[in-house]
Amino acid sequence: MGELRRDPTSNDWVVFSTDRAKRPQAPLQKTRCEELPPFDKSCPFCPGNESRTPPELYRHPVPNGNPDWLVRVVPNAFPALASTGTAQRTEEGRLFHRMDAFGAHEVVIETPSHNTPLALLDYGHIEQVMKSYLERYKALSRDRSLKYITIFKNQGLAAGTSLAHPHSQLVATPVASPAYRKYFEIAVDYYDDVGKCLYCDMLRQEKERGVRVVAEADNFLVFHPYASHSAYETWIAPLEHSASFGCIGPQHVPELAGVLKDALLAIRRGLDDPDFNLMFLTSTTDDEDDPYYHWHIRIVPRLTTLAGFELGSGMRINTMYPEDTAKMLRDLWRRES
Repeated sequence: MGELRRDPTSNDWVVFSTDRAKRPQAPLQKTRCEELPPFDKSCPFCPGNESRTPPELYRHPVPNGNPDWLVRVVPNAFPALASTGTAQRTEEGRLFHRMDAFGAHEVVIETPSHNTPLALLDYGHIEQVMKSYLERYKALSRDRSLKYITIFKNQGLAAGTSLAHPHSQLVATPVASPAYRKYFEIAVDYYDDVGKCLYCDMLRQEKERGVRVVAEADNFLVFHPYASHSAYETWIAPLEHSASFGCIGPQHVPELAGVLKDALLAIRRGLDDPDFNLMFLTSTTDDEDDPYYHWHIRIVPRLTTLAGFELGSGMRINTMYPEDTAKMLRDLWRRES
């Protein structure tokens, strides 16, 4: 028999049913990086096609005076939010509110290589990608009209990507996301009751139990949460309390880049290069010093598709227990290290 587990960070219940993994399913169609060329003349993100993107916002060049680049950040050519507007709200009756869809939407072009995914970049290169995230996060947070900054990566068609060239995105909005508000309010309630950060307590217990820990570095823990919403859902969290990714010390960026690469590489090798979503979950720009929330990275391999039960009930079905998935990745991590 399966079981229901409650996610302490969201209070969502997750159904664990290993029998669901036995259902017949058509394989997802995807294009492997080995099938792509290293350069695609039609790709706006490939080197030599820089004029096909909006003017760049940030560039990390190749060292030693080389004019080429390792990482570029540009405005999204098809942004979800406009760069002009106001946060002034208007009403259409008592229940209906609206405001301008303004904010920022940027693309981080992670590498000049059209067919080298993030997991296969070297550690130093991923460190530069992390630095580009941090640089743009801090730049956007200086605009006090922007309240919430989402950093995310969609890899593969099942994850929602539209271009094959390795890239990630930042979106800054004038309002906090409903998901963040939910997590934040639960964390505040826990702090009021216990006097400690919910996430710090969760990390401490995960370390003590060990069964869901994939790897531990000096300053970060890689683990599969107790009530993982999907199989192989992987979190990377700082061990020391910090509400905002924007507050990470520069001395910790190389270590973060290392554990992120190792986590992505373990997922890639263990699950045969799945499509995935990667998200940096962080506080609002107004709450970066709060004692309640705790920033973290969430990696979600797209192994199944949401269907009617999940959409109708708001409950997720997970076909594998995190104790089992963590062990598989932990064993693979040790063999590769």
